[in-house]
Amino acid sequence: MLINSYPLQPHYATEPNPIVFRSSPLFYHSVKKSPRRLQFSREMPTFVTMEKIKNVVFDLGGVVFARDPRKFEPEFIKFFSYILLPEMPKFWEDYDRGVVTMDEVITALADYNACDRDLAERNLLRSIATQEEIPATRALIAALHEAGYRLYVLSNMSREFIEFLRRKDVYAHFTGEVVSCEEHVVKPDPRIYTTLTERYSLEPSETLFIDDREKNVAAARELGWQGYHFDHRNPEASCTHLRELLLRPNYSLLTTNY
Repeated sequence: MLINSYPLQPHYATEPNPIVFRSSPLFYHSVKKSPRRLQFSREMPTFVTMEKIKNVVFDLGGVVFARDPRKFEPEFIKFFSYILLPEMPKFWEDYDRGVVTMDEVITALADYNACDRDLAERNLLRSIATQEEIPATRALIAALHEAGYRLYVLSNMSREFIEFLRRKDVYAHFTGEVVSCEEHVVKPDPRIYTTLTERYSLEPSETLFIDDREKNVAAARELGWQGYHFDHRNPEASCTHLRELLLRPNYSLLTTNY
């Protein structure tokens, strides 16, 4: 799903040498090194070295692409406010799954927002045409590609959105992709993750998945992948953190057993 926005200022990108640990299967927290002690969860931590990671898999909306909210009026942003909900409306999930047409989604959007159909169509077309590469993620992807990582896409995305995004320059760095509208299954259904690993012969333990929805990261971890919960509100900080994990020699991902 797209139409996420990225913020103006990072809030922890400048913290020195963050250590990462997982206090639940769902997400990571960042803490600073302390000369006195580190605050960990109650469970005994274990290290998973990033040297094992060979494949990095990106979600698209909110991670690689987004809208810059500074360029839009509040009414337009509010029109798509449902993207902030824990669960997407069924009509949008079906759109990502590729089982309803764009015409049907326009009608559903008009009903959802209690507006006329022409406005719904204009807003949907505009939301596609104004997706931008997130600068911090674009730079991260280029650096990972240069470092020799194999990069992939695993995204819930409708046909009209993905056809537009594949024309962006950053897409040239990806070795392969699995997109929901073409598989007729959406994250966090395990089948879409398995489709990617089987199609490209990926070893789950050597694969890191980056997504801005915690439940999608949790689903990847249940299948033996490594996972990183990307903060779409602060992509600069998440990308700085990922650089530390993946591009700094001998840096480890500190996780907790569960």
